[in-house]
Amino acid sequence: MSELTGHCLCGAVAFRLTAPVRDVHHCHCRMCRRATGAAFATLVWVPRDAVAWTRGEPARFRSSRISTRGFCAQCGTSLCLDYDGRDQLALLLGAFDDPGSLRPSHHYGIEGRLPWVDINADLPVKPTDVDPRP
Repeated sequence: MSELTGHCLCGAVAFRLTAPVRDVHHCHCRMCRRATGAAFATLVWVPRDAVAWTRGEPARFRSSRISTRGFCAQCGTSLCLDYDGRDQLALLLGAFDDPGSLRPSHHYGIEGRLPWVDINADLPVKPTDVDPRP
Protein backbone atom coordinates (compact mmCIF):
# COMPACT_ATOMS: atom_id res chain seq x y z
CA MET A 1 0.00 0.00 0.00
CA SER A 2 1.37 3.41 -0.88
CA GLU A 3 1.08 5.90 1.95
CA LEU A 4 -2.17 7.84 2.01
CA THR A 5 -2.14 11.20 3.76
CA GLY A 6 -4.35 14.24 3.97
CA HIS A 7 -5.18 17.41 5.82
CA CYS A 8 -7.69 20.19 6.22
CA LEU A 9 -7.65 23.42 4.23
CA CYS A 10 -5.50 25.34 6.73
CA GLY A 11 -3.23 22.40 7.65
CA ALA A 12 -4.05 22.43 11.38
CA VAL A 13 -5.30 18.82 11.22
CA ALA A 14 -3.50 16.12 9.23
CA PHE A 15 -3.72 12.34 9.01
CA ARG A 16 -1.92 9.29 7.64
CA LEU A 17 -3.39 5.85 6.96
CA THR A 18 -1.54 2.79 8.20
CA ALA A 19 -3.81 0.17 6.57
CA PRO A 20 -5.58 -0.21 3.23
CA VAL A 21 -8.86 1.54 2.45
CA ARG A 22 -11.92 -0.72 2.87
CA ASP A 23 -14.42 1.11 0.66
CA VAL A 24 -14.99 4.38 -1.20
CA HIS A 25 -18.46 5.59 -2.17
CA HIS A 26 -20.50 8.68 -3.00
CA CYS A 27 -23.14 9.39 -0.33
CA HIS A 28 -26.18 11.43 -1.37
CA CYS A 29 -28.01 11.50 1.97
CA ARG A 30 -29.28 14.79 3.37
CA MET A 31 -26.96 14.57 6.39
CA CYS A 32 -23.81 14.28 4.26
CA ARG A 33 -24.97 17.10 1.98
CA ARG A 34 -25.50 19.42 4.92
CA ALA A 35 -22.29 18.37 6.70
CA THR A 36 -20.16 19.08 3.63
CA GLY A 37 -22.13 21.86 1.98
CA ALA A 38 -21.88 19.91 -1.28
CA ALA A 39 -24.26 17.99 -3.54
CA PHE A 40 -22.90 14.72 -2.09
CA ALA A 41 -19.99 13.46 -0.03
CA THR A 42 -17.39 10.96 -1.20
CA LEU A 43 -16.46 8.83 1.80
CA VAL A 44 -13.33 6.73 2.25
CA TRP A 45 -13.92 3.97 4.82
CA VAL A 46 -10.88 2.81 6.78
CA PRO A 47 -10.25 0.82 9.95
CA ARG A 48 -10.53 3.23 12.89
CA ASP A 49 -7.15 2.18 14.29
CA ALA A 50 -5.50 2.77 10.89
CA VAL A 51 -5.97 6.56 11.11
CA ALA A 52 -3.01 8.35 12.67
CA TRP A 53 -3.75 12.02 13.35
CA THR A 54 -0.29 13.46 12.66
CA ARG A 55 -1.09 17.12 13.35
CA GLY A 56 -3.93 18.17 15.60
CA GLU A 57 -7.19 16.24 15.87
CA PRO A 58 -10.63 16.96 14.50
CA ALA A 59 -13.20 18.74 16.61
CA ARG A 60 -16.38 16.65 16.90
CA PHE A 61 -20.06 17.38 16.41
CA ARG A 62 -22.80 14.88 17.30
CA SER A 63 -24.76 15.00 14.06
CA SER A 64 -27.25 12.25 14.95
CA ARG A 65 -28.04 9.82 17.72
CA ILE A 66 -25.67 7.29 16.11
CA SER A 67 -22.76 9.32 14.76
CA THR A 68 -20.38 12.22 15.08
CA ARG A 69 -18.70 14.29 12.40
CA GLY A 70 -15.11 15.45 12.63
CA PHE A 71 -13.95 18.82 11.27
CA CYS A 72 -11.13 21.31 11.65
CA ALA A 73 -12.01 23.83 14.36
CA GLN A 74 -9.78 26.42 12.64
CA CYS A 75 -10.98 26.35 9.02
CA GLY A 76 -14.14 24.22 9.16
CA THR A 77 -13.03 21.51 6.71
CA SER A 78 -15.18 18.35 7.03
CA LEU A 79 -12.82 15.47 7.78
CA CYS A 80 -14.69 12.38 8.94
CA LEU A 81 -17.92 10.58 9.74
CA ASP A 82 -17.78 8.29 12.77
CA TYR A 83 -20.63 5.90 13.63
CA ASP A 84 -20.84 4.86 17.27
CA GLY A 85 -19.57 1.34 17.96
CA ARG A 86 -18.03 0.71 14.54
CA ASP A 87 -14.47 -0.45 13.97
CA GLN A 88 -14.12 1.86 10.97
CA LEU A 89 -14.70 5.50 10.15
CA ALA A 90 -15.09 7.45 6.94
CA LEU A 91 -12.67 10.16 5.90
CA LEU A 92 -13.78 12.74 3.34
CA LEU A 93 -12.10 12.13 -0.03
CA GLY A 94 -11.48 15.84 -0.58
CA ALA A 95 -9.14 15.96 2.44
CA PHE A 96 -6.70 13.45 0.89
CA ASP A 97 -3.44 14.69 -0.63
CA ASP A 98 -3.93 12.37 -3.62
CA PRO A 99 -7.69 11.83 -3.94
CA GLY A 100 -7.33 10.66 -7.54
CA SER A 101 -5.79 7.42 -6.32
CA LEU A 102 -9.07 6.46 -4.60
CA ARG A 103 -11.90 5.23 -6.81
CA PRO A 104 -15.55 5.06 -5.67
CA SER A 105 -17.25 1.69 -6.03
CA HIS A 106 -20.91 2.67 -5.57
CA HIS A 107 -23.48 5.32 -4.63
CA TYR A 108 -25.18 5.33 -1.24
CA GLY A 109 -28.29 7.16 -0.06
CA ILE A 110 -29.63 7.31 -3.59
CA GLU A 111 -33.07 8.42 -2.45
CA GLY A 112 -31.44 11.78 -1.70
CA ARG A 113 -29.51 12.11 -4.96
CA LEU A 114 -30.19 15.45 -6.62
CA PRO A 115 -31.78 15.02 -10.05
CA TRP A 116 -28.91 16.72 -11.91
CA VAL A 117 -26.09 14.69 -10.31
CA ASP A 118 -24.77 12.27 -12.91
CA ILE A 119 -21.25 11.57 -11.64
CA ASN A 120 -20.32 7.91 -12.00
CA ALA A 121 -23.90 7.17 -13.09
CA ASP A 122 -22.80 3.69 -14.19
CA LEU A 123 -21.90 2.64 -10.62
CA PRO A 124 -24.25 0.37 -8.64
CA VAL A 125 -26.65 2.16 -6.29
CA LYS A 126 -27.88 1.39 -2.75
CA PRO A 127 -30.53 3.09 -0.59
CA THR A 128 -29.57 4.41 2.85
CA ASP A 129 -30.02 1.95 5.72
CA VAL A 130 -32.31 3.21 8.44
CA ASP A 131 -29.63 2.34 11.04
CA PRO A 132 -26.26 1.51 9.43
CA ARG A 133 -24.74 0.15 12.65
CA PRO A 134 -23.92 -3.58 12.63
